Amino acid sequence: MQSTRTHNRHTVSPFTGQPPPQQQQQQAQAARDVNTASLCRIGQETVQDVVLRTMEIFQLLRNMQLPNGVTYHPNTHQDRLGKLQEHLRMLSVLFRKLRLVYDKCSENCAGLDPILPEQLIPFVEDDGTKHDDHSAGQNRPTAEDRREIQEVNKKLKQKNQQLKQIMDQLRNLIWEINSMLAIRS
Repeated sequence: MQSTRTHNRHTVSPFTGQPPPQQQQQQAQAARDVNTASLCRIGQETVQDVVLRTMEIFQLLRNMQLPNGVTYHPNTHQDRLGKLQEHLRMLSVLFRKLRLVYDKCSENCAGLDPILPEQLIPFVEDDGTKHDDHSAGQNRPTAEDRREIQEVNKKLKQKNQQLKQIMDQLRNLIWEINSMLAIRS
């Protein structure tokens, strides 16, 4: 009778019961090379957990009655106090986790040049000189196109002003007609 063995996906050293050194190095490298975007997502989830825990703490505090002569149940009070202490402990853990994520993101981004937010947001009034080197391959309006757009916008504003004046004149005319009709009736 042959014995069948199931092999684990991870090889284990027969003497130490641990993965071989090469695999340990790969795992350590993978742990160090955590994607900054995934760290930011973890940080966002942690902040959401902090907000949720804080809301729960305030809910517990709102529902707690102070022992000011009103009959209260000591067991209920102790239970709520225990929940409050647990939430505070978890909040402390979440803040430590958030600090670790922040430190790791700062470490990963330490070598990068800081980019001003103004450079990331395309502005309508932008003259294009700041970003021409970053966007050489993109279709950006030329100075002539921008000038043409500005002229069209100027003409559009003039036409809107003329239309507003005509509407005001019509409104005044209708008001005068209605006033004369009211006088004759």
